[in-house]
Amino acid sequence: MNVLVLTQYFWPENFRINAIVQTLVEKGIGIEVLTGKPNYPEGSIYPGYQMWGCQYESKFGAAIHRIPLLARGKSAWRLGLNYLCFITSGLLFAPWQLRKKHFDVIFVYAPSPILQAIPALFLGWLKKAPVIIWVQDLWPESLSATGYVHNSWLLGCVRQTVRFIYRHTDLLLVQSRGFKEPVSSLASGTPVIYYPNSVDDTFTATSTTRFIPDLAGLDGKFVVMFTGNIGIAQAVEVIVEAADFLKEYAEIHFVILGIGSRWQWMNQEVQKRELTNVHLLGRFAVETMPGFMQRASALLVTLSNQEIFAATVPSKIQAYMAAGRPILACLNGEGARLVTEAEAGLSIPAENVKALADAILHLYGMMPEQREKFGSNGRRYYQEHFDHNRLVDQLIGHFLTTLDHRNKPQ
Repeated sequence: MNVLVLTQYFWPENFRINAIVQTLVEKGIGIEVLTGKPNYPEGSIYPGYQMWGCQYESKFGAAIHRIPLLARGKSAWRLGLNYLCFITSGLLFAPWQLRKKHFDVIFVYAPSPILQAIPALFLGWLKKAPVIIWVQDLWPESLSATGYVHNSWLLGCVRQTVRFIYRHTDLLLVQSRGFKEPVSSLASGTPVIYYPNSVDDTFTATSTTRFIPDLAGLDGKFVVMFTGNIGIAQAVEVIVEAADFLKEYAEIHFVILGIGSRWQWMNQEVQKRELTNVHLLGRFAVETMPGFMQRASALLVTLSNQEIFAATVPSKIQAYMAAGRPILACLNGEGARLVTEAEAGLSIPAENVKALADAILHLYGMMPEQREKFGSNGRRYYQEHFDHNRLVDQLIGHFLTTLDHRNKPQ
C-alpha cells in the first residue's frame, strides 16, 4: 500500500505525525510526505531550509516533498499568510512534484489549520485516491477561542469552507470523543470515527534521566513540570498565579519546558513578581522529554476555560500517562475525564488558581507510594487505550477499509 501523508508540520518540527510515519514505514507501508518548510514554533525557517523553491529529502524511510512556505512569524496576519501560502503552494506545486506517483490513500494530519486539507482534496481527485483527515483541532471554533479571529462574517466563511472539506472527505478521524458531534454536524454523512493520539514508546521508558542536562529547578524536592506549547490556549496565567500563591513553600518548584506566544509574558511576570520557584527552561529536543518527565514529581497540563477546549484532549495527557508520573489536569471536559477515569492524578477546573494550588499542596502532602500509584494507574491506562503500535495498526485498518469502500461497485 502506498500512502501520501499531507501535513503542514513535519520533522524536524515536533508533531505526532513523525512517529506515526516512522512506524508505518516499519510496518511495510510505502509513505511519501507532502509538507512545508519547518518553522514551528519559532516562526522562522529552520537552518538548512529556504522559504522559496521545492526541496526533497528523506526521513524515517519516507520520501519528503517540501513546498514553498512563508514562515508564520509572530503576528496574526503573518500566521494567516502562512496558512494561505501552504494551501496555494499545495495546489500549484504538489501536482508537479507528485506527477506519475500512485497513491492508494491520502492521509491528512490536521492540527490547525484544517484548511491544509484543500490541496489533499485536489490531489485525491487527480489521483483518484480516497482522502482521510485526522482532525486535531475544531475549526472555526479554535480561531475565535485563541483570539486570532473575531469577525463573525469571516468565521462564517471559514465554517462553510470546513463544511465543504468535511463533506468531500472519505473518512474523518477525530482525536477526542468530544469532537464527534461538532464534526458530524458539518460532515453531512461522512463517517466520523474516534481515533486518539498516542506518543512514541520512548515515553514509557523508566531509565532515561541520564540523557538530560542537570538544569535549574530539577533538583527541587517537589517538581511540578509543564511541557509543550506556551500559548493563549494553555492559559498559562494560572501557572504564574499558582506559583505566586505557593512561593512560601521552598521545596515546590515549577519547571516549564517549551516556548510559544506567551513565553515572553511568563518570563516578564516571573521577573516582576520575583518568583524564584519558577524556571522557564525553553525548548528541548523531543528525545529528551521522557527523561525530563521522569524527574518530575507531578506533570501539569492546563487549558483555557472555553467550551471548545472542554472537547479537546491535549496530546501531552497521553505522554504524561506513558511517563508514569502523577498528573495535575487544570482543564475541563474530555481531558479531565480521562485523568479521572484512569485515576492517574488530580483534575482541577480550568483557570482555577486556588484549586490548582490546593491540588499541588494535596499531592505534595501525600506519601510517595500514593503518588506512585497515580503514575502506575496512568501508565496502565495508556497501555490499554493509547498504545502507539496498536493505534498505528488501527490506522492501517482504517486505510484498508476506506480503500475497499472506494473500490466497491456502487
